[in-house]
Amino acid sequence: MLPVIRDRRSVRKYKDIAVPKHLVEEIVEAGILAPSSKNRQPWKFIVTTGAAKEESLHRMEAGLQREKESPLLPESVQHIGGAEYTLAIMRQAPVVIYIVNTLGKDIHCPLGAEERIFELCNAQSIGAAIENMTLTATELGLGSLWICDTYFAYEELNDWLKQEGELLAALAVGYADEAPKARPRKAIEEVVEWW
Repeated sequence: MLPVIRDRRSVRKYKDIAVPKHLVEEIVEAGILAPSSKNRQPWKFIVTTGAAKEESLHRMEAGLQREKESPLLPESVQHIGGAEYTLAIMRQAPVVIYIVNTLGKDIHCPLGAEERIFELCNAQSIGAAIENMTLTATELGLGSLWICDTYFAYEELNDWLKQEGELLAALAVGYADEAPKARPRKAIEEVVEWW
């Protein structure tokens, strides 16, 4: 197994140090090189820093407030506190990369069986891209955090991004100001069946 796979951690504390553009480009390039279903490459990467990052976080905060009053995700209301914590982490990170599924359907749109399969395949492809990005960040001496709490600000962030497709996730990137220990993983015997 590659050491970078063992060394990667979800980083939740960042130093107040800018990340050079060439390192961010290397991380995004790793995402672009990921495998994708039918080679659709259903991704777009919106890199935010400075004022653009602050505007995106303002949208995220507005979405969290709206979610408390008129939830898009009523069954997930118990996770709002975690999303607020994630927002604080995003504020610390000097770079937040938003990952858009360019072929994605609006979550309000009912999907037929084939469209649902396409959505699942595209989500898997983007997951591979994000994993490549987190591993590359680790290899470059940077920390990262894969963020799905953007769904609490689904409407606010999609309106702001004005991209064709749907926001699927975000990735916070920066120099780590912590060294988290590895979190427990299930043993191979628990998750593998040999047939």
